[in-house]
Amino acid sequence: MNLDVLALAAHPDDVELCAGGTVCLLAEQGYDVGIVDFTKGQLGSRGTPEGRLQEAERAADIIGLAARDNLGMMDGDIRNTPESRRAVIEVVRRYRPDIVLINSTEARHPDHSDAADLSTDALYYSGLRKIETTGPDGEPQQPWRPHHVLHYMQAVDFEPTLVVDVSEVWDQRIEALQAFESQFFNPDYEPDKDEPETYVSNPQFFQWVESRARTYGYKVGATYGEPFLYRRGPFGVSDLPATLSNEARFR
Repeated sequence: MNLDVLALAAHPDDVELCAGGTVCLLAEQGYDVGIVDFTKGQLGSRGTPEGRLQEAERAADIIGLAARDNLGMMDGDIRNTPESRRAVIEVVRRYRPDIVLINSTEARHPDHSDAADLSTDALYYSGLRKIETTGPDGEPQQPWRPHHVLHYMQAVDFEPTLVVDVSEVWDQRIEALQAFESQFFNPDYEPDKDEPETYVSNPQFFQWVESRARTYGYKVGATYGEPFLYRRGPFGVSDLPATLSNEARFR
């Protein structure tokens, strides 16, 4: 299966938290979208790795993903090694996406920046024909390098290259995020007595998620927006009116 867009993430829920509206919107627009999570969140203070996988599948159904995979790397130990790069190369060559969304290089959680480094190196090496890999069917894979790579914003802000208007899918995006009920605030979830409140599990964090989306949405004249950084921009434009087809909403 070839995907239009592939999102790579250190943990299940990274994409839903940081680019959930964008993937919901893309799926609604008819694009084939997939997510590949590197770890199962084994070090999470709440929930279990098995539970995180179940939550990830529920979120995938809500979003309408065409594919979701987990590479089974160790949480807290994402390393940019030949073995790890090969695992990412194999999945990129398998799905051959045009656009790839990846973790931010500036992040609160070390796994996020480590995943960004691993992703960017693997995406480059995936285009080298002398690196040989095989797919799940045992057949040799052809080299593939995506046409565009964008970082989604995490805990540390950056000056975005673009902001996606996700207003029309906001409720769906929140539903997908709350599928990770062990991790984020969900009024229906009852934590075990040994599960502490965390940085992301309280209602105030959920309010911050909405506040930031409103902040970046306002910058582009939308109710809710998700910011992205185009990796090693600028990017080329051959049809300026088509690229700027949306009328500026604030002048």
